Amino acid sequence: MIILIKLILAHLIGDFVLQPKSWVKEKEKKKAKSLKLYLHFLIHGLLVLLVFWNLQYWLLALSVLLIHGLIDIAKLYFQKKHNKTSWFVIDQALHLISISILWLIWTDTNLEISLWFENTSLWIYVTALLFLTSVSGILIQVLLTKWSKSINDGKNQSLDNAGKYIGILERLFVFTFVILGKWEAIGFLLAAKSVFRFGDLKESKDRKLTEYILIGTLLSFGVAILIGVIVLGIS
Repeated sequence: MIILIKLILAHLIGDFVLQPKSWVKEKEKKKAKSLKLYLHFLIHGLLVLLVFWNLQYWLLALSVLLIHGLIDIAKLYFQKKHNKTSWFVIDQALHLISISILWLIWTDTNLEISLWFENTSLWIYVTALLFLTSVSGILIQVLLTKWSKSINDGKNQSLDNAGKYIGILERLFVFTFVILGKWEAIGFLLAAKSVFRFGDLKESKDRKLTEYILIGTLLSFGVAILIGVIVLGIS
């Protein structure tokens, strides 16, 4: 498990912390001709060596570098303006799948490193904190791209399917609070929702903004709850 956690941590740092937006734009424009693309691959390989702190993992680092590169190149050529969100999800899913496969292969290799670096709980919490501070914000921004553009489009209507997703997220939270025995949290959720009273909003633009904030807030809470449950379950 420690190998998997470290690989995921290295991936999150490489894709979300050490990859500026300017690099992303250059890669999308120049594709395989972008030098930033290959520097990005190199960073992923070096990060694997860094989190393991052992040069004996050079083959694993090289494997991550090459597989990550192939996935990113495929994304650049198949991704279009109308399907960027879908390809973002596909890209991250493929990276996680490839990392999982490499982990399964490497579990047969017993390489010794320091006990401090073998502390499973440490790597679990570091990965979780990185996800919550850097990765989740980008994920939510990407997921809300469609709605964020329609807030100021001048049309007098609600966000597409906003009510549906608000309801789904709300029910998921209530279910989570129930199975965790946190009944007081359900009351907090109801109180928070009452702050956004649709009846008091006279302009449809304000309603769009309210729905947008609600979805973003619930998504943010949901990510935090999900990561918390996962950490409690595996630590």
